[in-house]
Amino acid sequence: MKSVVYKDVGNFEIQDRPLPEIQKPTDAVVRITMSSICSSDLHIMDGSVPRAVKGTVVGHEAVGIVESVGESVSRFKVGDRVAVNVETFCGDCFFCRRGYVNNCEDPNGGWAIGCRIDGVQASHVRIPYADNSLSLIPENVTDESALFTGDILSTGYWAADISEIKEGDVVAIIGAGPTGLCCSICSKLHNPSKIIMIDISDERLEHARKYGIGDVFLNPEKDDIDSVIKSYTDGRGADIVMEVAGGKDTFQTAWKIARPNATVSIIAMYPEGQTIPLPDMYGKNLTFKTGGVDASKCDEILKLISEGKIDTAPLITHRYPFSRIMEAYELFRNMEDGVIKVAIIPDDLS
Repeated sequence: MKSVVYKDVGNFEIQDRPLPEIQKPTDAVVRITMSSICSSDLHIMDGSVPRAVKGTVVGHEAVGIVESVGESVSRFKVGDRVAVNVETFCGDCFFCRRGYVNNCEDPNGGWAIGCRIDGVQASHVRIPYADNSLSLIPENVTDESALFTGDILSTGYWAADISEIKEGDVVAIIGAGPTGLCCSICSKLHNPSKIIMIDISDERLEHARKYGIGDVFLNPEKDDIDSVIKSYTDGRGADIVMEVAGGKDTFQTAWKIARPNATVSIIAMYPEGQTIPLPDMYGKNLTFKTGGVDASKCDEILKLISEGKIDTAPLITHRYPFSRIMEAYELFRNMEDGVIKVAIIPDDLS
């Protein structure tokens, strides 16, 4: 099968690989019907994910059809339409029992697919711990609607959850890229009074505005974001800040625009260390939350999509056949043509 492989830093290439097979009783093999490219794939390409294993098939965002299951798999059968979780997890270790599946103690636990074991940018993928790491797609949910369930939608859902948004809160989200949009979509489920989207790209802000993903749209290169946010909060600052951009100064912006006793959730990955200037923020009594997504609520997310409470239509802006996936990588990396997310479709289905 044709597969996108992490050959070396700066180099992904198309290689022929054998079809995956069941290795353990808890495995399933899934035929991919749609996949996507994530910023984390670019991080691997750039060499900024030290645990990524060279020679691995990349990709972790996908939906597909179950082709075979191990004898211990009980939740799925051949022919089921499923969404793939970015994380594989045993469900039994210290962390899994507490819902912290990103830190699963199994050697292939946490973010393994497309990083340490072969991923989804191929025709087929082997999924360890299939009963935990796959989700059944409801009949009324399309592949496109379900595509991001296991990664960026899970990230947005988790971010809104750990931020403990209360009804009437003002939520500021730094970054209007794919994950920032998902954070906004999922924050809306908690009934905040305002969602303020912040980005230096007018194009991305306009995309968010067009689809109603947020209420206020600010460009810090043009707008006095601190003053605008205070105008909506009686001078206090945002109740919740989600930092999703991972830019040079965005961490500092995040805590500065937060009101005293606010929650600041750091969702972004940074290419370098960040400084916490404790003397400057002393007295604000901020709560910081950060880490990798615990993608353990995929079934809930799919139910919300099925019920029309989450609309993923604004996320996919471009579609490519698998044979042109490297073109899609260039488009996505360079943020060309208003791209948000790319759907990759097998050539025989496109």
